[in-house]
Amino acid sequence: MKKTALLLTCATLLSLSATGPAFADDKPGGKKDDQPKPPARMSTVGGARLGQPGTQVDLGKGAPVLPKDLSARSWLVSDAESGEVLAAHNAHWRLAPASTLKMLFADTVLPKFPKTQKHKVALTDMEGIGAGSSLVGIKENETYSVHDLWLGVFLRSGNDAVHVLSAMNGGVRQTVKDMQKHAEELQALDTRVVTPDGYDEKGQVSSAYDLTLFARSGLQKKDFREYCATATAQFPGKTVKVKKGKDKGKTKRESFGIQNTNRLLTGDLGLEPYKGIAGVKNGSTTNAGNTFTGVAERDGKVLLVTVMNPSSGESHAVYKETARLLDWGFAAHGKVKPVGELVPPKGASTGAGKGAPGGSDSRNVAHASGEQSSGMGVALGIAAGVLALVAGGLFLLNRRWPLPDLVRRRRG
Repeated sequence: MKKTALLLTCATLLSLSATGPAFADDKPGGKKDDQPKPPARMSTVGGARLGQPGTQVDLGKGAPVLPKDLSARSWLVSDAESGEVLAAHNAHWRLAPASTLKMLFADTVLPKFPKTQKHKVALTDMEGIGAGSSLVGIKENETYSVHDLWLGVFLRSGNDAVHVLSAMNGGVRQTVKDMQKHAEELQALDTRVVTPDGYDEKGQVSSAYDLTLFARSGLQKKDFREYCATATAQFPGKTVKVKKGKDKGKTKRESFGIQNTNRLLTGDLGLEPYKGIAGVKNGSTTNAGNTFTGVAERDGKVLLVTVMNPSSGESHAVYKETARLLDWGFAAHGKVKPVGELVPPKGASTGAGKGAPGGSDSRNVAHASGEQSSGMGVALGIAAGVLALVAGGLFLLNRRWPLPDLVRRRRG
């Protein structure tokens, strides 16, 4: 009886030791899964499937499977022209956006000032810039054009340029208010704006869905497209006195080169530029991790991909996962059933009525062949007729976006 009792006790202990850890650890190797989980319920803007946690995709006949090596907390693949969401993962999870929030800043503020307007920078213009911020190198008491400032925002993700433009717009508080209002107009309801530059602040959140809405809205603006597709540029430096030569004693403005921090546009060690890439914006902060929204064109298709906070530890993970999703989207296009849509702004017309392509006052919106520059692809564009329609309040869905011969500038 003693032997029997001992055997039963041992068997019970072995059973407990075998099953107990399964409740605390669902990963092999005994490492606790401490990754945060998405909410059980999220926004359903754009479709009920987009409010569900986890990956949402409906593969049709011949469609490739999604890439397996995806570690981002949230991502979304969409057709930039039709607005169809091809696949998504936690699309409405509200996360810190980092500098991808600058897309909303640009879409809100860019139309307010002509690019030729000049502004002399005061010290107060750059108050409140967060410690460790990315900067383009703006100097107080120097004069910059609005064009210069936007190059600083898009290429170097310069928080100093954002603050100067915010000062021109009535200050940071007013700019945050304007951005929040514009986000609501775009139906980007996951977004709460606290800073115009995306710097980590308590309560500042967005989502892969909302960031895609910001990119899609911004890309309907010619200047937005040009800035986000620019790889390199010269930026004004400080004013100095000439010490030698015939101009000795006179002053001149120095300049220095800047390069876009979007590595799918410019490439980097171990990372090639993505074929057909045309923007849009990257970001990185402590709370947000790495975030990115990219737009690319291939064989007449234009896709938008947003990736938020990969955790794989892979070098350039946010860009590599974006590239994998773009590759998948181009291969799967027409072979998957959409799981949602990118909604139009509030009150926007989407029909083919008068003034819309196909209507009685149809404009020339034929799809132009894109010219590539050094394998870098073409910059995304919309013809002047379409721009006029957008300015008139018509937000085009289920229409082709033409690709004019706007070639991106790149190093060399």
